[in-house]
Amino acid sequence: MRCVPIVLSSINLKGGVGKTTIAVNYAAYCGNKGRKVLLCDLDPQANASFGMIGVEGWESHVAKKGTVADLLGARRHKNAQGVARGFNDVVIKNAWNNVDLIPSHLDLFTVDLDLAGITAREFQLKKSLKDHIEDYDIVICDCPPNLTLPTQNALAISTNYTVPVSLDYLSVLGIGLLLSRISSLSEDLDVDLTNSGIIISRVGRPAKHRAETESVVRGEFNGDVLSGKITDRTAISAAMEKAQSIYSSGDQSAIAEFNHIFSELDQNLGIK
Repeated sequence: MRCVPIVLSSINLKGGVGKTTIAVNYAAYCGNKGRKVLLCDLDPQANASFGMIGVEGWESHVAKKGTVADLLGARRHKNAQGVARGFNDVVIKNAWNNVDLIPSHLDLFTVDLDLAGITAREFQLKKSLKDHIEDYDIVICDCPPNLTLPTQNALAISTNYTVPVSLDYLSVLGIGLLLSRISSLSEDLDVDLTNSGIIISRVGRPAKHRAETESVVRGEFNGDVLSGKITDRTAISAAMEKAQSIYSSGDQSAIAEFNHIFSELDQNLGIK
């Protein structure tokens, strides 16, 4: 039996900052290193799910099996036998090398309303994974750009979190607020969460305002910001469209950037 694994949430209050890119490619990175990985897609946009198994694969699985919405209890989904679906029903084994996937669903957009009367609703994911989480070396949660119930469920099982940010004003403006809210939520959920790094992502062409913004971020948050950064490349989106990770792209410059970031992340997570 393995020890309780690292559970890492990729989180930001703003969309389009690279949360999903970091989550799925770190899952691939870990899988390629022989770690047993579970990726939980908790964003109702389901981009991580699409990026790993494609839209058609996702549609087929949803129709026959289920999604993380079932594990959270959204609309109290039932299978054909009238029984609520569990972990073994919804998980996709080896979606990528050594990476299992719990896909997301659009129902998460309304999950706060659907579960308004449910007790301990922030702990539904924890309850669903309790008999399976020790089968993994690391669990990675891709969160929506908010602190609603899906994110709360992710944080309730998390040991660590990372904050991808892009070098734009609105993305950077919310970092302090996000860190403060996560601190408050961790107290409410009675979990001990460690910030394992702010990751500068989706970096565009060199420009004065981006350089100034990066300087501000690194100055204000100092050691919390990883030294590497991820350039916004067509290879990243092209790989996702093919349901592949960056490691199948053949873009060695992109792969080197991700490896740099993920080796730093490993160090902060205490993974050797």
